[in-house]
Amino acid sequence: MSDAVLFEQRDGIVTLTLNRPEKRNPISERDVVDALVDALSRVQADISARVVILTGAGSAFSSGGDLRAMQAALEERARDPAATMAYYTQGIQRIPLAFEALDAPVIAAVNGPAIGAGADLACMCDLRIAAETARFAESFVKLGIIPGDGGAWLLPRIVGWSKACEMALTGDPVSAQEALVCGLVSQVVPKEDLMPAARRLAQRIAANPPQAVRATKRLLREARFAGLDSLLRLSAHAQAIAHATPEHRQALAAALAKTAKK
Repeated sequence: MSDAVLFEQRDGIVTLTLNRPEKRNPISERDVVDALVDALSRVQADISARVVILTGAGSAFSSGGDLRAMQAALEERARDPAATMAYYTQGIQRIPLAFEALDAPVIAAVNGPAIGAGADLACMCDLRIAAETARFAESFVKLGIIPGDGGAWLLPRIVGWSKACEMALTGDPVSAQEALVCGLVSQVVPKEDLMPAARRLAQRIAANPPQAVRATKRLLREARFAGLDSLLRLSAHAQAIAHATPEHRQALAAALAKTAKK
């Protein structure tokens, strides 16, 4: 696997680290896209990978786009809009689709600035914990462009329509504490406690039967656009499978044994 994204697995918890600290971990270039998509596909294929923690090396979570690469491509983008469309569809837009296909839950450990596509990357994750030094900016308008990576779909589903409009139309950054208030993150911790806190949360999730965790995450994701009747049918199918798993049998026996001791 490319060193653009570091992959570490221990005790069922996979840690993915964006590893371009000298550039503040942009995710727009093809090598990073390929590495991140490959890592998520690897997790999806491995049931022993129960939870993922995504973070950034160095001081930033992700700067989103590589501004120097963007500047270098200005004339090409102006000459050939069709090539720009392909650049997005065959590049960065593969990342939200890979997250959407992933059943294992992902925790974003936001260690520093998450800017533009970096903020959207955090939104692609299922849970977000921020260091006190983190900040978030849906800042595309500041550069005269739009969120081409799905941010306009992701952000309102997390912070609500009004706050998403405020962030996306002003491009102004929000602090970690502001992100906590609007529900963009669920915890803010001192920077030195960020990875331990993310790992503690991951361990609480990983302690549960993996098939049930993955199926529950899938139901939560489908519930965003399914009607109640459709979701109930999907839940019935998933539950039929869950009831037949050895994990359910073992967990039920353990729960009954615990009850008998009281």
